Amino acid sequence: MELRGLKINFLGDSITQGVGASCEQTIYHSVLKKEADLAVARNYGISATRFALQKGTTARPKDDYVDINSFCERFEQMDDDADVVVVFGGTNDYGHGDAGIGSFSDRTPETFYGACHYLFSGLIKKYIGKTIVIMTPLHRIGETKIPEGKEPGDFGVLKDYVNIIREVAEYYSLPVLDLFATSGLQPEIKEIQENYIPDGLHPNDNGNAVISHKLKKFLEQL
Repeated sequence: MELRGLKINFLGDSITQGVGASCEQTIYHSVLKKEADLAVARNYGISATRFALQKGTTARPKDDYVDINSFCERFEQMDDDADVVVVFGGTNDYGHGDAGIGSFSDRTPETFYGACHYLFSGLIKKYIGKTIVIMTPLHRIGETKIPEGKEPGDFGVLKDYVNIIREVAEYYSLPVLDLFATSGLQPEIKEIQENYIPDGLHPNDNGNAVISHKLKKFLEQL
């Protein structure tokens, strides 16, 4: 794919919004826009958001959630004229989401499986004939533990969410840039954390540069 002059929509969470980057120009999609000479790189990242709809709790009712506008609730509001759509999320569904994993047969956004189906099929219909790319979550500190207060089976470790993203994307024949498997960024290694992901979750400028480089190469090969 020739990237020069393309319009790309980026749907994501805090990493896409730019948390961890020193300025707007060093967020991965801004770096890509400059290096690939894109016409437009639209930032639809909102911090703390997730794929799935959230149930809410007594302490934090749904209406008070920062992320009431989940990926499934807001993708339809993105600009229609994109040549490419990049989806980058899932780490918050694992980290602090209250929607269960569900099963592959789910098709509504109340579970993670269902949200993946709902989002991916919805994007295909909205951007018919255009390129839709899914990026898996990066590794993060503590990823091998089910978050406190959650039951195994209903919830999982980060790799479970990554595997679901891969599985559902494959069902819809959507290309997946597997950052979990190929980014080279594992913050459990002290030197990687210090240089690329200081807080163990959000990439800094160096980490964003890695994502941009990986994404550019991936898109060029499509």
